[in-house]
Amino acid sequence: QVQLVESGGGLVQPGDSLRLSCAASGRTFSGRPMAWFRQAPGKEREFVAAISRNGGTTRHADSVKGRFTISRDNAKNTVYLQMNSLKPEDTGIYYCAADRNPYSEIRTTIDVYDYWGQGTQVTVSS
Repeated sequence: QVQLVESGGGLVQPGDSLRLSCAASGRTFSGRPMAWFRQAPGKEREFVAAISRNGGTTRHADSVKGRFTISRDNAKNTVYLQMNSLKPEDTGIYYCAADRNPYSEIRTTIDVYDYWGQGTQVTVSS
């Protein structure tokens, strides 16, 4: 079993930065691909970024490429999302997720992620 707890959200102005953290418990954390998703009010949850088991491979949605960076520290059981140059359209609840298959390559579809955190709110507004 994997349990995930996100933190680091908040209210910021356009152009500001935030770093989200996802603390994981469970002995299989280091062996699982991880991802961040977000959900804006009235919209479906969407893929933001994913990272491979050892952190060597990452993928980012086109909407955040060049501004957001996903990383992980397996020694600390933590995944991060560094968000720079934030825009109002980045507003939403950000969720951390763990792939159900610890041996898969990184994936972007929501239905392969079985473990989710409670989410952290990010609001970008002037």
